[in-house]
Amino acid sequence: MLRRLVAGLGALALAAEAAVLVLVHLVLGRTTADQSMSVAGSDPDVMSKATYGLGAAIGAFLLLAAALLAAAALRDHPPGRVARPVLVAAAVTHGVLGALAVGLVGWGAFTATMAVFCLIVLTLTLYADRAAPTAPGKGLRPTIP
Repeated sequence: MLRRLVAGLGALALAAEAAVLVLVHLVLGRTTADQSMSVAGSDPDVMSKATYGLGAAIGAFLLLAAALLAAAALRDHPPGRVARPVLVAAAVTHGVLGALAVGLVGWGAFTATMAVFCLIVLTLTLYADRAAPTAPGKGLRPTIP
């Protein structure tokens, strides 16, 4: 029951975070395009399109991770071979974003980012015991000296 709850909350949090990040990137791209902002002579049009692209990419990645967590919660099965690396990458991304958020935004953003990080990692660890192989000959064998 706890595994399903944590995975479901993680999926909801990732979906909400994806929506917020896409909105933030839309606002930043629009602001860059409207004010013709430039950094060190860069083309403002390229900068705004790159911001839109990055927003779409991070949103799609977070929605993929949310869908994988939701699938784990609905089926009550551990994440598979494709899902685990995606969720680990999402956790690492949240760790890095959390470290950056402290200095750039503040402790509130750090707390929110670390809460999502904890939900992802807790989901991976709660399902880890069920992902262990149970068939004979498939598990770890002790070495005999």
